[in-house]
Amino acid sequence: MTTENNLSENEEKKNPNEVSQDPSENTVSHDANQHEDDAEHLDEHEEEISLADALKEMEKIINTPNAGENFKRFNQLREKASHYIHDEVEDKKHEYVEAGNPAENFSYEHPSQAKYSALVNIFREKHDDFQKGQEEEQKKNLDHRQNIIERLKNLYTSSEPGINLFRSIREIKEDWSKAGQVAKSEFKILNNNYFHHLNQFYQMLDLNKEFLEQEYSHNLEKREHIIARAKELENEPVIQKALNELQYLHKLWKEEAEPVAEEFREKTWEEFKEISNKIHERKSELSASIEKEQTVNLEKKNEIIAEIRKLSEPSETPNHNYWQNAIKRVEDLRSEFLKTGSVPRKLSNQNWNDFKTTLRGFNTTKNNYYKSLKGSQQTNLEEKLKLIQTAQDNMNNEEWDIAVPLFKKLQEDWKKIGHVPKSMTNKIWDEFRDACNAFFNNYREKSNTSTDNWKENYKNKKALLDELKEVSNKEGSIEKIEQIKTSWNNIGKVPRDKISINSEFNKTLREKLKINKINELELKEEGLSENQLTDKARKIKNQISDLEAEIVKLENNLSFFNKPSRENPLLKDTYNTIDEKKAHLETLKQNLHSIISGD
Repeated sequence: MTTENNLSENEEKKNPNEVSQDPSENTVSHDANQHEDDAEHLDEHEEEISLADALKEMEKIINTPNAGENFKRFNQLREKASHYIHDEVEDKKHEYVEAGNPAENFSYEHPSQAKYSALVNIFREKHDDFQKGQEEEQKKNLDHRQNIIERLKNLYTSSEPGINLFRSIREIKEDWSKAGQVAKSEFKILNNNYFHHLNQFYQMLDLNKEFLEQEYSHNLEKREHIIARAKELENEPVIQKALNELQYLHKLWKEEAEPVAEEFREKTWEEFKEISNKIHERKSELSASIEKEQTVNLEKKNEIIAEIRKLSEPSETPNHNYWQNAIKRVEDLRSEFLKTGSVPRKLSNQNWNDFKTTLRGFNTTKNNYYKSLKGSQQTNLEEKLKLIQTAQDNMNNEEWDIAVPLFKKLQEDWKKIGHVPKSMTNKIWDEFRDACNAFFNNYREKSNTSTDNWKENYKNKKALLDELKEVSNKEGSIEKIEQIKTSWNNIGKVPRDKISINSEFNKTLREKLKINKINELELKEEGLSENQLTDKARKIKNQISDLEAEIVKLENNLSFFNKPSRENPLLKDTYNTIDEKKAHLETLKQNLHSIISGD
């Protein structure tokens, strides 16, 4: 660190009143450079943000009164947003070419490109206006500073008798410290001119020993205050804050604590310099802390990359459900990656490239699966059409011993066949369901005409009720309940005086579902009539509508807080409730889809 002793002893002896100026100027300049390095170091430590967050913050900046002065921050956000948009466009191009299309035909407009361009153009205009305003302000500041220098010059060349020199020089020095910025090209000459005349003033003071002693005493008091504050900064827990304030103290030392009597000059400077050096030595703590955190971030990001790579290479042959779950998980991992802080600069590009390459690999494998699925869907359609034809050919068959097992087999086979093209899903399901319903309705009507059959039905239902009562909450209980419910649905009417068994069964069913923590609408049932299926679908739709309304209401409640967060103890239960309701909502939607598609 540059010290007050940088000037030679001979120079110090030649002009004791000038000695205190240049060293402090060097000190401040050197210290400022160090702090610029620190600030640049901290910029590397900035937390990663998503494209949406970057655009949101850019928009927030341009809506501030003095948007143009945030040039550095806006440029950082602009570069991040541009980086994300470019990468996502490249991903789309990669998928396009991988699908067998010529690269020269690729065309894609990113959804956020228009907003990004608009924000950049608006900020450019605001920054230009800000620059013009700065130039005008700097011109005014230049005139003001030149007037201060002229006042200083007049103070020692043509001051009138009776003027209080002590008060006048204090006012001049205070005005100079508060005067605004000027253009960099003007500052050096202007600053040198000011200190030249200040030195001339101090030389003039040799003729006024009383005033000089008064000035020395005042400045010594200033130095002691600065030293006392610097000592407090040694224990400041936030290192960067200590460094920033130390820089300000050096500026005060230069502008307000010069000169002092020769016997205190070296002593006070050495004390201040020693404290400054101790604070600067703490920068290594800051660097070590940042390096440690960045290393942890790198490990976390590498773990995310490894998990995405693992999802891209399933150990078993994946199906549609696997890929849908994997897509959701990868999106969560992607968000987590972007929210994780920075990594060591030398590894940053490699880490980002590994992340993008792994994402592309996942998308390629997933896309290849769905390409192959399109071919198999046509085969599945043909197989289901055959089942429909068989059902339609036998829906009036009254040879129950043959027809009933046949239709149950048709329903089982239908479930085993995979997906068909979406455009045909509802159509073929309606045809198959109509044929099955026609058969089973005829079967129930004919089979329930006999009182003996009704008694047999009661006996069977009684056995199922007893079996249901024995169900606990052990593993496999839900499947057992589903089997009992399906069997119950396939049993016809019971004698009128025994009809209360239905209420008893429903009550017991609700108790068992509550024990196993499952909603009745989430049960997978077979053998339901068309009317039963329609009724169940209606109930599920109503519950879906109610759940969605509840979720919207809870999320609206959160918006009343300034910064709603899961870490807030007051909001933790609300977030958990929303998660539970969303999970329940997803399950109901899947069940409704299964009813509609016949899966």
